[in-house]
Amino acid sequence: MLEAIGLACTRGQRRLFGNLNFSVAPGEALWVSGPNGSGKTSLLRMLCTLLAPEEGELRWRGQPVRALGESYRAALAYLGHAVAVKDDLSGLENLRFVLAQDGRRVGEPAVVEALGRFGLTGREDLPARVLSQGQRRRVSLARLLFCADRPLWILDEPLTALDSQAIDLVRTLIAQHLGRDAVVVLTSHQDVELAGVKVRQLRMID
Repeated sequence: MLEAIGLACTRGQRRLFGNLNFSVAPGEALWVSGPNGSGKTSLLRMLCTLLAPEEGELRWRGQPVRALGESYRAALAYLGHAVAVKDDLSGLENLRFVLAQDGRRVGEPAVVEALGRFGLTGREDLPARVLSQGQRRRVSLARLLFCADRPLWILDEPLTALDSQAIDLVRTLIAQHLGRDAVVVLTSHQDVELAGVKVRQLRMID
């Protein structure tokens, strides 16, 4: 479903990786691990077409990503390592804003419910600047509850700064998505334990 053939990436004067090959089938997760600076985030940005490969090719369902263009980007949901939350907006406003950017018309009750599932009940209207780093990340992650129709999730360190309850919820959402024959690619410094689903590990070398 997702295939990388001979990918290479150089940032500045440093070669991060070269001749990188992998394939991920429907219902599988790819856990990209490795030390900081080994190219994990660069690889994920490449999968999102935010960074062009220096060499090699990405394929989605057998077709080159470059040829698919917007139809490929419409198939994916990307959550970056940096929490994309605006300080001056509340958690409710932030989530509604990002959903609107996705072209989704979602009523306020559904947005409030999504934030509540991530343990933010009673904090929906607080400005993001007063939330903890973990709470801000939960606001960002709540978007996944509305992304069941995106067959490719690309998640950069989704478990960072979360307590055990939120980590369990994210793992559950990922496992449920894989149960729809989707593909999930994620980075994590923590072990990725997903009951009943196949997780393949790609170890990046510094």
